[in-house]
Amino acid sequence: MRSIWNGAISFGLVSIPIKLVNATESHSISFRQIHTEDMGRIRYRKVCELEDREVSTAEIGKGYEDADGTIIPITDDDLAHLPLPTAKTIEIVAFVPTDRIDPLQMDAAYYLAAGGAPAAKPYTLLREALKRSQKVAIAKFALRGRERLGMLRVVGDAIALHGLLWPDEVRAPEGLAPDTKVTVNDKELDLADALMDTLGEIDLEDLHDEYREALEEVVAAKAAGEAPPEAPEPAKTGKVLDLMAALEKSVKAAKESRGEEAEAEVRQMPARKSARSTPKQAGGKKSTSTAKKTPAKKTTAKTAKSTQGTKKTTTSKSTATKKTAAKKTAAKKTTSRKRTA
Repeated sequence: MRSIWNGAISFGLVSIPIKLVNATESHSISFRQIHTEDMGRIRYRKVCELEDREVSTAEIGKGYEDADGTIIPITDDDLAHLPLPTAKTIEIVAFVPTDRIDPLQMDAAYYLAAGGAPAAKPYTLLREALKRSQKVAIAKFALRGRERLGMLRVVGDAIALHGLLWPDEVRAPEGLAPDTKVTVNDKELDLADALMDTLGEIDLEDLHDEYREALEEVVAAKAAGEAPPEAPEPAKTGKVLDLMAALEKSVKAAKESRGEEAEAEVRQMPARKSARSTPKQAGGKKSTSTAKKTPAKKTTAKTAKSTQGTKKTTTSKSTATKKTAAKKTAAKKTTSRKRTA
């Protein structure tokens, strides 16, 4: 890999000669601008506006435009003698835990290669110190015309330099959160957790640029004089107004994509599913049976009461009849006695 910057790491009184190498590369497909009528290339030519002629790269330099429009030329020699200690040095200013770095600050990444045999010992010392401390180094360095903030960390057996944005270059997310007051309940959080667990983890090595692959297929088909492949129709999805239903469908779809059965949803989340469906089913059955049994009990009770009332009436009537008969018998006996006398 070709180095893009040579300098040194300043680690206290230790100086480590290094070479800066790009750690990433782009695989995106680039296009050329063409004239659609005759397929001619559209090119941008560098023309001097005073002489109205095209100039070569060797004739082009840098200049700063002042407020009044005056151009102040800046040469490479001027930039090489900037009054900065970081012009050719990556100056470490602190060591901090990794979680102190906001991912929003992360910029381009580079590898640092030891600059020759003398740099091997101090390079290894810094690498092992970073490993043992489980910290990253915060540094300043100058690259491509400006001073930058950087973070040094260990990647394998090498030291990587991540360019960082200055804190005042990161915008605050003010006014982006929803203004509407929303309450998320525990059941919705449980379903969201279930969806996260179902999707699970993934090996980042398995991910690839599907857009680039599809674009390559289109280019290959056009080059062969064939019709480009048709894009698959997107899945039709209606407007889901019920968040719970959307989460449940998402969990089900995620499990189906992994070849899991739909019944596994109940087995994997017995507590969460029972909180939603089982009590309702049990409650429904109880209410149905209660509705059926209650009238029967009430009818039986009424029948029992009416039976008891009938028995009491019959008993009282028979008792009264017996008493009346006894009185009549006694009266007859008294009359017969009087007549005899």
